[in-house]
Amino acid sequence: MKKSRKQTIVFKNAPKIIGNYTIVGQKEGNSNFKNYFDYVLKNDLFGEKTFENAERKMLEHAIWNALDNAHLDSKDLDLLISGDLLNQIISSSFAARQFDVTYLGLYGACSTMAETLAVGSAFIDGNYFSKVACATGSHFSSAERQYRFPLELGNQRPPVSQWTVTGAGCTILGDSGGDKEIVNATFGKVTDFGINDVNNMGAAMAPAAMSTLIAHFEDTKTTPEDYDLILTGDLGKLGSEILMDLMENKGYKLKENYKDCGQMIFNNNQKSYQGGSGAGCSAVILNSYVMQKMKEGVYSRVLFAATGALLSTTSSQQGNTIPGICHAVEIRNCADKKEKK
Repeated sequence: MKKSRKQTIVFKNAPKIIGNYTIVGQKEGNSNFKNYFDYVLKNDLFGEKTFENAERKMLEHAIWNALDNAHLDSKDLDLLISGDLLNQIISSSFAARQFDVTYLGLYGACSTMAETLAVGSAFIDGNYFSKVACATGSHFSSAERQYRFPLELGNQRPPVSQWTVTGAGCTILGDSGGDKEIVNATFGKVTDFGINDVNNMGAAMAPAAMSTLIAHFEDTKTTPEDYDLILTGDLGKLGSEILMDLMENKGYKLKENYKDCGQMIFNNNQKSYQGGSGAGCSAVILNSYVMQKMKEGVYSRVLFAATGALLSTTSSQQGNTIPGICHAVEIRNCADKKEKK
């Protein structure tokens, strides 16, 4: 039996992580993780005329270089899975034109990195494909223009807001090789606790994170203490605090091994309010800092649970509340558990 109860798939042939790459903007390049990112843009336009084209180019750059790090060419790739925040996921679909490979476009908002990894792992575990690229990204300026207001208006940001990360990340999965593997995936359910403030993403997504984490612990018969790192993204400071309260009320206390990508990425001097957000937020933290720390043996067992707010400008303008989603994958070092440094 590969399936463990209702929401979690346990992979018999655990897919291996054989390549990673991250590219970020200038603000992210000055953040707490500046020494972990592979490439920092000198200009957020990345040589393009629009921020939307820059976002597409970042995704292309991340995929090409992740393939290079995996010692693969695009012809070796069986499937590209990607998504982003823009309408009709145009960054991912337009980037896919550069790769002569089967393509699946997924939309999970800021949960897309975990969603692509979960779907890609299922394809490899089922022996349908042997090499899969999983990618996503976001851009501060394109997201602001689509979801809020053009930057030229200079609108004031409320205290509960988060800063959309300019960045893209890509993970290459394979049926062999690599020193890390994805052992299971928990697919989330859409939750809605009635939040309708488009700036308060953390509060909207926290219930979805709670739902998926509890489903994962119940399905896998584990507790938060079993993991070296439980990583959500991107709830930000406020959303993380809400999640911790929600989990404690359900009997699960998140301790020092719990972190959130949105809360982590920017330092206090960068004026990002509640922290980072965007599909690129968890993608760049996972594919840089987390992968490096697992390589060093600091982390050996990681539960990566990315969160997404499933709103649109149309739904917000019509007064609808904001549904949330969270998908999770468990990543382990292939070798026996190493001693923490």
